[in-house]
Amino acid sequence: MSFEREVKKRAEDKCELCGHEEHLSVYEVPKTPEYIKGEDTAIYACTTCISQFDIEERDANHWRCLNDSMWNPAAPVQVMAWRMLHRLKKEGWPQDLLDMMYMEEQQLEWAAATGDAEDKADALVHRDANGVILQAGDSVVLIKDLKVKGSSMVAKQGTAVRRISLDHENDTFIEGKVDGIQIVLITEYVKKI
Repeated sequence: MSFEREVKKRAEDKCELCGHEEHLSVYEVPKTPEYIKGEDTAIYACTTCISQFDIEERDANHWRCLNDSMWNPAAPVQVMAWRMLHRLKKEGWPQDLLDMMYMEEQQLEWAAATGDAEDKADALVHRDANGVILQAGDSVVLIKDLKVKGSSMVAKQGTAVRRISLDHENDTFIEGKVDGIQIVLITEYVKKI
């Protein structure tokens, strides 16, 4: 029996991630270790799933199917489910599924080979006084009167600062314009609007 027929047979002619039965093809899982051979190197997936593997803008609701497919006994299906859950972590709900997921050590190494778990771990995260994540372009409001160093200006509490920029070396600093002057603000004195 051919490699593709083995994968199709295991999948029962359905997408192994979402269960769709149309527009299916065999997808070889990237970074498969050399000791894994045959049908254990691939999954049977629909074009919707495959098209969203390597793009930033994903349909998060489509991927709620991972709640079921992460329990699939086939190692390549578990690996791709793990990777997709990590790629969708910013949605919030995938972390709960990752916390429940169990994989053997070798499978976990295979899954982590693409670096999905560590991509954002090293990135600086800017948070306001309430712990809300700030991103470049956000608007914030001052929660305290602040003296601006090097001038006699005082930035008053309640002042809105629009289109902030982030300091890429220090997660406690952001920049924005107050009364037409570009100043550095400390994140613990601002609240996201």
